[in-house]
Amino acid sequence: MDEEKKNSGNVDIGEEIEDIKSAPEDVNEASDEAAGTTDGADKEDDKSSDKSAKKDPKDEAIKELKDKFTRQMAEFDNFRKRTEKEKSAMYEVGAKSVIEKILPIVDNFERGLGSVTEEDKGSAFVEGMNMVYRQLTKALEDMDVKPIEALGKEFNPEYHNAVMHVDDEEAGDNIIVEEFQKGYTYRDSVVRHSMVKVAN
Repeated sequence: MDEEKKNSGNVDIGEEIEDIKSAPEDVNEASDEAAGTTDGADKEDDKSSDKSAKKDPKDEAIKELKDKFTRQMAEFDNFRKRTEKEKSAMYEVGAKSVIEKILPIVDNFERGLGSVTEEDKGSAFVEGMNMVYRQLTKALEDMDVKPIEALGKEFNPEYHNAVMHVDDEEAGDNIIVEEFQKGYTYRDSVVRHSMVKVAN
């Protein structure tokens, strides 16, 4: 009995020793399996990072369309501003052309009214001419057409056109002493220069 127990005890101890010897292999296998799982996880992370690194074609298309839309809106805004500016310039050119054609009529009214004698000033015809003249000049004023001040002012080539020079000691140097034809401006731009005589 004792021998069997001893033998059985020896067998048990031997089995335990064998188990211990084989344990490192199992541990290694387990560690290898764990390493394999971690490597797989790393590979999956790498794949996900690669996917995130690669841009989605839909996002690229959306971005391209947004850029195209922004550029087209900027081009349209520039076109609108340019068109408004051109329209304003065309309107101003057209208005100046009409004003230039009206000014000789104003000149004739002024010459005709200036030649009326004292006896005829109270006549109905002259009063009618005065009314038409005042209405015409009022319409020009409403259009922002203004006469250029010349007589007694210093000569300014931007507004005046000197056609004669005269030596006049009483008048100052470069002073306008006579106006032959009245000049006009439209919105601060000259439509017609004043035709004047300047003292030296």
